[in-house]
Amino acid sequence: MSEIPAKATESEDPSGGARSRAAEEAAPADMWQSSPPGSIYDYIKVASFSLSPGGLIEQWSLRAEQLFGVPAHRAVGLDPIEAFVDPDLRSRGQRKMAEILDGREWTGVVPFRMPAGEDGSRGEEGMAEVYVMPTRTAEGDKAAVCIVVDVRTLRSMETDLAASQAIFGQSPFGFLLIDTDLRVRRANTRFASIFGGTPDDHRGKSVHDYLPRAEADRVSATMRRVLESGDSITDMHVTGFVPDSDERRHWSINLYRVHSGSGRPIGVAWLGTDITARREAAREAASARRNLALLNEAGARIGNSLDLETTARELLDVVVPGFCDLATVDLYQALLTGDEAPPKLADGSAELRRVAFASAVSDAPFGGSGERVELGAVHRFPFNSSCADALRTARPQRVPAEEGGLVQSTLAVPMVAHDTVVGIVQFARTKGSEPFGDRDRDLAVELAARAAVCIDNARLYRREHERALILQRSLLPPGDPEASGLDIACRYLPGNAATEVGGDWFDVIELPGHRTALVVGDVMGRGLRAAVAMGELRTAVRTLALLDLEPAEVLSALDEIARGLGTPGGVQQATRAARQPRDADLCEVYLATCVYAVYDSVTRRCTFANAGHLPPVLVEPGEAALMLDVPPGMPLGVGGEPFEEVEVELPEGALLALYTDGLVESRDHPLDEGLQAFVQALTDPSRPLEDVCDHVLNSLDTRHGEDDIALLMARVQGLPTESVGDWTLPREPRSVGRAREYARTQLLSWDLEPLVDTTELLVSELVTNALRYGEGEIRLRLLLDRTLVCEVWDAGLVQPRRRRARDTDEGGRGLQLVGLLSAAWGSRRTPRGKTVWFELPLPGADSPLTDPAEALLSLF
Repeated sequence: MSEIPAKATESEDPSGGARSRAAEEAAPADMWQSSPPGSIYDYIKVASFSLSPGGLIEQWSLRAEQLFGVPAHRAVGLDPIEAFVDPDLRSRGQRKMAEILDGREWTGVVPFRMPAGEDGSRGEEGMAEVYVMPTRTAEGDKAAVCIVVDVRTLRSMETDLAASQAIFGQSPFGFLLIDTDLRVRRANTRFASIFGGTPDDHRGKSVHDYLPRAEADRVSATMRRVLESGDSITDMHVTGFVPDSDERRHWSINLYRVHSGSGRPIGVAWLGTDITARREAAREAASARRNLALLNEAGARIGNSLDLETTARELLDVVVPGFCDLATVDLYQALLTGDEAPPKLADGSAELRRVAFASAVSDAPFGGSGERVELGAVHRFPFNSSCADALRTARPQRVPAEEGGLVQSTLAVPMVAHDTVVGIVQFARTKGSEPFGDRDRDLAVELAARAAVCIDNARLYRREHERALILQRSLLPPGDPEASGLDIACRYLPGNAATEVGGDWFDVIELPGHRTALVVGDVMGRGLRAAVAMGELRTAVRTLALLDLEPAEVLSALDEIARGLGTPGGVQQATRAARQPRDADLCEVYLATCVYAVYDSVTRRCTFANAGHLPPVLVEPGEAALMLDVPPGMPLGVGGEPFEEVEVELPEGALLALYTDGLVESRDHPLDEGLQAFVQALTDPSRPLEDVCDHVLNSLDTRHGEDDIALLMARVQGLPTESVGDWTLPREPRSVGRAREYARTQLLSWDLEPLVDTTELLVSELVTNALRYGEGEIRLRLLLDRTLVCEVWDAGLVQPRRRRARDTDEGGRGLQLVGLLSAAWGSRRTPRGKTVWFELPLPGADSPLTDPAEALLSLF
């Protein structure tokens, strides 16, 4: 027990300490010796301190320092209520302190909080049971002595005692506590039930009372070593007998040293389990494990590749030399060439190719049945041979050994997968080895069946992969895309044969006004379904782009389409079912990421919208590459979230890169590392764009084949200023004539005299419509690139609609005339109204010009 400060005196003792002295004289001498190791005070935390008449800490014991973590020089002079009690409880604590200093004893449980550390950290909290005894000082003033016990330690002791009782009373294992003399101090009920008697009957016994002498000496030496070194012993096997039985029993025991609360070793704990039945079962299972070992190895090594020949070689790597000395695998030639089913399965005489051979006998040739067949050769088995019979019946056959040959026993086992024979495997053992038995035959059939399933899966996968790849390539843009004001280069790399085809795609879409839409997307998932979904989304993107919607609107509409892909009934049904749980048998979820950008070659401004895709990369001339900060948005098919747009002005000669995750991510390279490597690879954007694409693919880890790779790169080549004519016209009838004059002058300056008459006529029609049906001032713009584009802008929101005029109508033929004379025409919304445009091919182009006179006559 911790010391009580000597300055505190007893509260009331009329004898003036006579009793204490008398008791001291009468007490035996050993009562005043220090407690031996193992005292209860080694386990519980008891501390004491004294209070002055003013309620301040006057003396602070060493155990108080350990309990509260506060040294004496800091604690002395503190108000214990202010120092250790939470502010919310201090008023109540002050009242109790007043009662105590008035001479009243008190005991109770008090929550306390350690003072804040010197670094300002908050002190720990706890619970303490406090016993306060009033005292008087030498001057007769009232003071107090406080004895404190940590409640947490007491609760921990209760838990430990409960756990100890559970171990000894409820444990299904034999448990002994052995003292330092290697004698049993305590045994549990389970141990007593095995060796007889009650747990108390085993106290004082040694291991020699339970085990044979030699075994007991070994266990005693081990326990002594554990007691001295402290090293635990686990799964030590002990053999002996139980009373009234001659049956030899086996136990697995664990030994570990036990310590007192002060850390002094007090003995060894013995935890024993009867493993007699386990050892018997282990002996019986040894034979089965040997038979299954080969199957386990086959399951781990066969089928790791989706290549037919590789799978056949994996089978032979497993069976040679563990199961046989020689082995061959022959597969139907029709399966290897991609046919749906092997021909002539009925008689077993179809062509086969030897795809694998293995030998453990100095590369000895394998004769098998009939002539020797070289690896890779195409051959047939004779109709009457055992191998042909095995192929016909789909059952294993024994092949007779050749006279004077090296092989003495051969099994011909057909490779059957899903009731289809895909080939045959021959296992052979040479002279000196044990011939094949019935168990060997069953094992050979199982090995061949496992390999056959893997080979058939590889065949089916290869067929689907080839079809999906053909479909996907047919949906990608053919050749090298062209765009106004952009130099385009693109690459598409499919995954390897070991991975299913993905849903990556890219597209370059020409828009009115010499604008271009750049699209890169990735359908989540693999296989034919992903390729089909990619095709549907790509078609939808092209359709939406031709409507000349804003990028955010395109992605919003595409999101609705993606949600309808896996729903019977399409988009409308998907919208109705959005609030209802989907039928797992009828509905599939299609998700895709996509970045959609619209580039205007006149202003060199590019507007981006992103649906969960990787950010575009921009390289400006003389600057390092950087990833554009485009809000990613949610993937297509999730729904419910709008998409944001970001507009960026691209300098002349800037390089823009759009890509899919297969370029920058693989199992060996995380996404962050891949993005950083991609940015660093764009160090010299001034090189030809095709060379830049090749450099990027060669610099990055693009040969992993884990995913498809799509890369779309564009170099900005804005429309020159001299190729743009832009005029603003007042809203008055004279503007029609001015528009014709502006158009004529501009075309003559461009040496496009053959287009003057047609352009004047069409400009006149569009400006007239803008005056009659539009609003605000009128803007005329001519753009010259690969074609001539004319645009008429106004502030009206009503889109022009082409209709067929009747023979008696005097008007209504303007837009029909525009459609007849132009290569293309249309209208689009703008932030401040609309734009009506038409496009004419340049002289000398493939499309001939239409004679205006003939066009006018065709209207009547």
